[in-house]
Amino acid sequence: MIFARFMAIYGHKFKSCFETQAEINIAKREWALSLAYYSEGQLVAAVDRCKETLAWMPTISEFLKVLETLGAGDGIPGVRDAYQEACRFADHPTKHSWSHMVIYHAGRETGWFRLRSEEEKLVYPVFAYHYEMVVRRCRQGESMDIPSPPALEDKRETDLYLFIKQWSQAQSLSEEQASSLLYYLTKPEGSRARERYRIKSVEKLKSMALDIPLPDRPDFSLLSD
Repeated sequence: MIFARFMAIYGHKFKSCFETQAEINIAKREWALSLAYYSEGQLVAAVDRCKETLAWMPTISEFLKVLETLGAGDGIPGVRDAYQEACRFADHPTKHSWSHMVIYHAGRETGWFRLRSEEEKLVYPVFAYHYEMVVRRCRQGESMDIPSPPALEDKRETDLYLFIKQWSQAQSLSEEQASSLLYYLTKPEGSRARERYRIKSVEKLKSMALDIPLPDRPDFSLLSD
């Protein structure tokens, strides 16, 4: 159905994508594997969007992104709406009644702390990637329930956010600057990733001409009530 519509929509542009019938057959198999978990209605809506917005037949990757943007008509929100909901409720993710569980799982994969503290231009691409992966797993039948009881790391993440907020005030920095400088604290203590990000923070402080000691670990005992 999809290739027949693409042929009608794009005409010679469609035909120029393939040199032989064998290539078309191979492409059809790849598309069928990639779209196996979508309904006919979802695919029709995506083809209609391609017809309105794309001058050339999309690649499989581009077509999947169109499906995700549309929300595909199965109750799963588009990635932009999902991102905005994840950011709004990143401070209490296990208590919020999510419009769809895929948003919670994509938010958890991205990191609630990152969603609360980082600029959109940095964290949105990360969320979009995880959202696409989670949505695919959901459509393949994977359970998307919220863990119960809430994971212990949720409280630690909240405490870390509060610590960085207070640290930013103590150092006369914006929360955005502090979050960037102390991002290494989100990595496991003693890990290479933590040390690598800490070194970057030291270099960033030098470029800012600031002489501020970086904490080895967050002191949660200093958090105000």
